[in-house]
Amino acid sequence: MTISHYHGAAWHGLILNGAPIANLADAAGTAPLTSLYAALHSAAPGAGGDQTTSEVAYSGYARVAVPRDGSGWTVSDLVATLVNSIDFPQATGGSVTATHFSLGTHPTGAGELLYFGALQESDGSDTSLAISANIQLQVPAGATITLS
Repeated sequence: MTISHYHGAAWHGLILNGAPIANLADAAGTAPLTSLYAALHSAAPGAGGDQTTSEVAYSGYARVAVPRDGSGWTVSDLVATLVNSIDFPQATGGSVTATHFSLGTHPTGAGELLYFGALQESDGSDTSLAISANIQLQVPAGATITLS
């Protein structure tokens, strides 16, 4: 089943920007999340995974907060576009290959995984990045999440 353009835009707005969906969902609960947390993975975490599933480990690594207030993502139909780059901490040691990116609910530990996908080049082809000392990964502004 395919998601409608209306609901895709509303869903992205609710999850990524905290915008309510009229008569359906309200993001203003008693303690709404103000940020989501970007993470890197060495393999697909899978639909049943959590934020720690295949998460990379290198000295200096940490998840990066992305604001959930409209300043982190813009939404149009089924596409959410990253407003500013996500700059992961520079590696100070260790070695790992990142192949996937995710957004979840916690800055550390096994938080809920909301979105995940392969790292991709601008032409849409999957890519990977070998991370070792002095390497820093950046997800560039303009990167997208597309629902189908």
